[in-house]
Amino acid sequence: MTSTCSATRSSLDGVPEDNFTTHGSQSTETRHPSPRTLGELRASGHVQRSVRDEIRNNLLSALREGRDPWPGIVGFEATVIPQLERALIAGHDVVMLGERGQGKTRILRTLVGLLDEWTPVIAGSELGEHPYEPITPGSIRKAANLLDDLPIEWRHRSQRYSEKLATPDTSVADLVGDIDPMKVAEGRSLGDPETIHFGLIPRSHRGIVAINELPDLAERIQVSMLNVMEERDIQVRGYTLRLPLDVLVMASANPEDYTNRGRIITPLKDRFGAEIRTHYPIELDDEVSVIEQEADLTASVPTFITEILARFTRYARDHPSIDQRSGVSARFSIAGAETVAAAALHRATVTGEDQAVARVVDLESVIEVLRGKIEFESGEEGRELEILEHLMRKSIADAVRAHLGGIDMAPLVDALENGEPVVTGDRVRAADLLGSIPSPGATSGVLDQIAERLEADSEGERASAVELALEGLFLARRIGKEADDSGQTIYG
Repeated sequence: MTSTCSATRSSLDGVPEDNFTTHGSQSTETRHPSPRTLGELRASGHVQRSVRDEIRNNLLSALREGRDPWPGIVGFEATVIPQLERALIAGHDVVMLGERGQGKTRILRTLVGLLDEWTPVIAGSELGEHPYEPITPGSIRKAANLLDDLPIEWRHRSQRYSEKLATPDTSVADLVGDIDPMKVAEGRSLGDPETIHFGLIPRSHRGIVAINELPDLAERIQVSMLNVMEERDIQVRGYTLRLPLDVLVMASANPEDYTNRGRIITPLKDRFGAEIRTHYPIELDDEVSVIEQEADLTASVPTFITEILARFTRYARDHPSIDQRSGVSARFSIAGAETVAAAALHRATVTGEDQAVARVVDLESVIEVLRGKIEFESGEEGRELEILEHLMRKSIADAVRAHLGGIDMAPLVDALENGEPVVTGDRVRAADLLGSIPSPGATSGVLDQIAERLEADSEGERASAVELALEGLFLARRIGKEADDSGQTIYG
């Protein structure tokens, strides 16, 4: 394990762009195929496939060749991913059930990598119909008139994923469609299918549509989705337009809401072929990997600091005073790592240090920042900081035992008892911290062991390692610790 981590945020917050990850390997978008008309497309031997066939075939190919179809998904290899793969192979619409911050949306956005990279569409068609199978009146008429001269365009897979965050004000027009008054004003009758302005789901024809927090949709909106999922047609303003939509519907929901006692109607619940439960990382290493992968760090953060934040998050998820129904998101620990890195950069800027390295003292800033990201049980008002400080101390103690167990700290304890105290703080340089350790000759051996265990090479990393050892000695009640009014911490 390396001593520092410095990761940048990946595509968690958006659909993959032109440069994207495919099946776990980085690749640059290739040029689309050359056919520009229906006749050229037929001559090229192109075979039309449904969205479900594309996903199934590409997934099976990746598994057969040993490629990772789920880049950036950590901790689900033996649980969620096998269930999801079976559901996609079966061609099911899927709902992901899990607490906040369990990677549901990340998984949904990764699905786009299982689509064919390029697919042909009728040029100018509103729903992106396949040239072999026009479905709207306008496209059918155009195909009948132009025959093999029907112009086609090529659509990249990143354009075939649509996502909607369900909110109470979402309307039927947003998801399904509504009458376009401008088209009616042009002289068309209300019964004319070409008066419809299509919503998100029809416009996702031949692609994937994801609805986040599905139970937050009003019941009448959920009802409007029934026909789309079962019959693959749409109903607008009292008349039905038969559209053989080819769309994979994915959704996410909180398990508590996704019951008949919650805010989901039973018929819609029945339309999903698979319900898959997500979870928080089971192993500590997976929790650390998520932080390292997702955190946008502005300074060097030693791995043991990241591990402390991971332990802190896991303790919060199990504590009875914290509301577990709302969950403790992975963003909790990610934000903690980013805060620690920011504190280190702030110190380096103020003191003029060459290298910004996070230290244990920076963890004090995390508690105040993260307090608002979790919800406490009723009756715990006023004890929030006390609870979080207790959990942070437990996390630091665990890290000390894991990394520094077996090192004889007696020379360092004796030096502190017989010499000057060690002063640290959010404005104390690493060099000043290391220079304040008493009896350099007597303590050099133990300090070298600490640095070796924590792979601390630079001055800033060694100062961070020493702080962990000092905090561990304090928690073990072998030395004292005081904080003064200037923000300094004194070990002695």
